[in-house]
Amino acid sequence: MKHVALITGASTGIGKELAHIHAEKGGDLIIVARSVDKLEHLKKEIEEKNSVKVWVIAKDLSLAEAPKEIYDEIKKAGITVDYLINNAGFGGHGKFHEREWESDLSMINLNVTALTALTRFFLPDFVERNHGKILNVSSTASFMPGPLQAVYFATKAYVSFFSNAIAEELYDTNITVTNLMPGATETEFAQTSGMDKTDLFKKTVSARNVAEDGYNGMLKGKLDVVSGLTTSQKIMMAMIPFIPKKTLLKQVRQMQEI
Repeated sequence: MKHVALITGASTGIGKELAHIHAEKGGDLIIVARSVDKLEHLKKEIEEKNSVKVWVIAKDLSLAEAPKEIYDEIKKAGITVDYLINNAGFGGHGKFHEREWESDLSMINLNVTALTALTRFFLPDFVERNHGKILNVSSTASFMPGPLQAVYFATKAYVSFFSNAIAEELYDTNITVTNLMPGATETEFAQTSGMDKTDLFKKTVSARNVAEDGYNGMLKGKLDVVSGLTTSQKIMMAMIPFIPKKTLLKQVRQMQEI
């Protein structure tokens, strides 16, 4: 086995591109998502193009038991994971008090709980070997509160701060934790979250470009990687610490209104 990467949310978007990139570099893969059909198609596509091995695990990571089941299945198969790439996640648009609670609860379970659980299960193995890399996919949404995507922005803030914190905890090891923060990206996210009609997604960057930035940043052991921002968005991000909170909240809300 060659530098095995476990990638969640691998069936589409950034996760799918990350899988292709890792395979192109000669690494084996464990790809995880809900759709077994999409995963099997991706497995076939990757193995036909590259001399690598791909394992498929179809799981709904919004379910509490899924992270432990994935870990146990991999351990039972005798596979050593070198790179843990927590990419799975989704968002949702609308006022918090009007949205379906079950949807937001699933979002928290997937974006926060599953990512944290998988990291907790695999990290002790990394520490024991003093080897491994973690890439957590957050968002530039983690820089600010997000009116009309309150839960999504909050979950991504958790991912960024969690990733940075454990990176520092591992300062005396050879293990790195990289936090990838994409801007608006060409994936199914915009459609599924209802954001495709907003100003925020008028200009997007390709999922391949974001995946390359994140993967290369992980290999270099970078703490944070920001990817996919337009010039105006970069200026706004730089100005966030200096903008009064109420003004910032109004600006973010207006960008996300449909």
